[in-house]
This record gives sequence, C-alpha cells and structure tokens, in this order.
Amino acid sequence: MPIRNLVLVLGDQLSPAISSLSKSDRKKDRVLMVEVMEEATYVKHHKKKIAFIFSAMRHFAKALRRAGWKVDYVTLDAPGNTGSFSGEAERSVNTHRPQSIVVSAPSEWRVREVVDGWAERFGIGVNILEDDRFICSSAEFAAWAEGRKQLRMEYFYREMRRKTGLLMDGDKPVGGQWNFDGDNRKPAKADLFMPQPKRTKPDKITTEVLQLVADRFGDHFGDLEPFWFAVTAEQAEKVLDHFIEDALPSFGDYQDAMLLGERFLYHSLISLYINAGLLDPLMVCQRVKREYLDGNAPLNAVEGFIRQVIGWREYVRGIYWLKMPNYVDENFLGAARPLPDFYWTGETEMACLKAAITQTREESYAHHIQRLMITGNFALLIGADPKLVHEWYLAVYADAYEWVELPNTLGMSQFADGGLLGSKPYAASGNYINKMSDYCKGCRYDVKKKTGAGACPFNSLYWDFLARNESKLRGNPRMAQSYRTWNRMTDEKKTEYLSSADRFLVTLE
Repeated sequence: MPIRNLVLVLGDQLSPAISSLSKSDRKKDRVLMVEVMEEATYVKHHKKKIAFIFSAMRHFAKALRRAGWKVDYVTLDAPGNTGSFSGEAERSVNTHRPQSIVVSAPSEWRVREVVDGWAERFGIGVNILEDDRFICSSAEFAAWAEGRKQLRMEYFYREMRRKTGLLMDGDKPVGGQWNFDGDNRKPAKADLFMPQPKRTKPDKITTEVLQLVADRFGDHFGDLEPFWFAVTAEQAEKVLDHFIEDALPSFGDYQDAMLLGERFLYHSLISLYINAGLLDPLMVCQRVKREYLDGNAPLNAVEGFIRQVIGWREYVRGIYWLKMPNYVDENFLGAARPLPDFYWTGETEMACLKAAITQTREESYAHHIQRLMITGNFALLIGADPKLVHEWYLAVYADAYEWVELPNTLGMSQFADGGLLGSKPYAASGNYINKMSDYCKGCRYDVKKKTGAGACPFNSLYWDFLARNESKLRGNPRMAQSYRTWNRMTDEKKTEYLSSADRFLVTLE
C-alpha cells in the first residue's frame, strides 16, 4: 500500500519532537531508520561510540512503534543492507512508493550533500526541514556574522542569552556580568568529594548491539566494555538528574581541573545525549537555571554550564555551516606531522598524555580541558597535521559529530583557521598542566626542567612552536608577551630550547 511520506530519522535525531516527526502523520507516513556500514567506518569510530548510537537508535525505534508509528528499521546485518543512506533510502522508495521523503536537516555536511541529491536520483520530492532543536539556525548565524571583522563567541553568546532569556534580568545579565569564567579555574585536590557518574546497566537490546560491535568492529579503537552509557531519553534524564544533584554546585569551580584516577570530576557527561537527541539542550539549561534560582547551585557554575550549551555549542555549529565545505582543509600554520602512534595506544612516558589517551580509549570520553590542553596542545606544539588531528577526535569520542568536533579541533585547538574561531593558539608549556592537574607528580619527565635529558617535553616544544611560527603569529596581540620573552633570551638559550625540541621530535618519528 503506498504511503504519503517516507520519514528518515538519522542516528543523531533521536527526539520525538524533531521537525521531521512533528510535521508528519503517524497514520499516513512511514519512518525509516538504518544502521549502515558507511556511517560506522568513514572514520574508524570508537567501539563504544558505535554501540551507543546503534543501541539508542534501536530503543528509539521501539519507542516510536509504541507511540503508533510504522517504522522500518534496518539493522547492520539485515539481509540486503546496502551499507549506505542512499542505498537504503532507494530500497525503501522502491518498496513503498512514497510521494516524498521528509528528513530534518542532517547535522554533517557530507550527509546533507548526499540527501540533496535524492530528489534527482529518486524522482520524488525531498523535504529537508530545519533542525529546530538548535536555538540559532544556520541562516540566523550567517546574518549575525555578516560584516563582522571578528566572530567571537562571547558576543554571540550574549545574543543567545537575550534570545532565550536564560539568566537575564530584563536586558541585563543576572549577577551584573555575562561571564564568570574567571571563577572557574581552580585546580582540584584529591581529597575533594568526587561524585561518580550515573551508570546504566545494558539491557537485552544493548547486549545484542555489543555483540554485533564486537563481531564487526573488533579492529576499531577503544574498549567496548564495560559499557554503561544511557541509551534512552528516560535513562539520559536520570544521568542529568544525577549531575544536577551531585555535581553541578562544584562544576564551575573545577571544570578546568584534571586529576589522576578521577576521570569525571564534576562534569555532566551528557554531551553525547544532547548531541544524539536524547536530551533537549534548552530544557537542560532551564533545569540548570532553576537550580540557581532555588539556591542549590552558585551562579558561576550555572552560568559556566549554560555558556557551554547555548554559547559554545551553538556557536561552533554556526561556524561549521558558515565555512564548510572548505573549512576541513584549513591549515594556517602549514602543520604536516603525522599523529604519534601513542594517540592510539596510550603508550607514552608523558603522564598527562598517557592519562588522557588511556581514558579516551577506555571510556570514549575526556573532558574539554583534557582535549584542549593535553592531547590538543601537544598536537599543536609538534605541528601535527590538523586534518589528522580532526579525524582522531571525530573517531574516538562518543559525543563527536563533525559539526561540533571540527571547529573545536581545527579552530580552537589547532589554530588551523588562522584565528577565525580563537583569538590565539592554545599553546602552553608544562607549567599550565602542572598548575591544573597532578599529572606531573609521578611523571618520569621533570616539569620544572626546561631543557635536556629528563625535561618535560612541553617546555621546549612550546618555544619551538613559537619560533617555528613566528612569521605568522608575531602580529597576534595576545602572543606579544610570549614573543617579548623569547626575544629577551640569549642566542645560547634559544638554541638550547630548539635543540631539545628537535631531539624529542626525532623520537616521534
């Protein structure tokens, strides 16, 4: 029997209120959801990431059926699975002969490009709807960006605060200032109470997915088990409840801190649920705001959290759609070094990198400072090819989709866009890591030793990075003090730093 619309729901669109479903009729339309090899392997995604998405998709399809939708769900090993979105859409079109295909706009450029070609390929209408889970549409962001010399997140964030009314007192920010980031940089101590994350026990559906991933993706990066991610909206809500009750009050103070043996500290661990559609970002922010209004969490924690969601998350999506498809090839600093093998194994004597990468391998998670100032900072200092760095981050983290990961990596972390996104390269010596963590205490390298045998490699690599990129970075006002310090050094001292860096870089080859 012919249907009116074929409604394609993608693996990061697991929201019952998403535009493709809210504008469809469960009596006249049919939902299509597919697990395809193309999506699981365009980079070799972490095993846990694949398991999370497939299990969440299967649970969402089950929930849609319970709600009265007719759902065609194609598992990865289903007979005839073509392995691609286009192939599965074509099979479904040939079977059901719909009048049109309806889909909420894909979040990634390569998928949008594929869907854009379906009308011509299939000879039917394709209705691509705005993904209204985001506060700022791509068109709205482009209008905000037009004519601006600098696209700084802080000013965009203020517009999102005004638009949503979050933490606003009329047209003024609650507390008299927009940003409390200066209060959120405390190093943590091991004697603090550390809440543990909410862990979800795998059910029958998840257990079947885990077996599938073990069988089909055994050569992919990362540990598959123990697997404890939430895979339904209800489970994700419990993770959010747990964060709000146990961790939010201290989130602000310690959001930049790092501790050996404490992988999660006061972080929420909900970005993967928001990005997949299991949690609504605005609802999450409203819940967090309520904690401030009720006196349960301080303003610096609540504002810092909300800024990450309605500020940074929305901002990087805007940058992505404004600058793609060429953005992925940006390489302002001309960096070309391959990533060291230990990014995949964690086998390095640098304690900070070992901790961050081992955690990434085991959990498919690291918090933003571990990503920016440990793995990202090191890749920047050694001159790693930013496209390879991007592909690594996209593969290894459960919350990574290209729209959110690419600007964070290429722009924020690797400065490959030349300052479009960040006002300076996030380059740092070992001193920053020592200040914000306890990683250096047990490291075989001495963070206080600047050069020579046993010196922390970050120290010489920092100055080598500045010297190597001086022609491109000297004019950056936020780098002026660093270059003044470099220029005051004797030639002998400069040579010592550069030679130390060279000797270390040889070991990476």
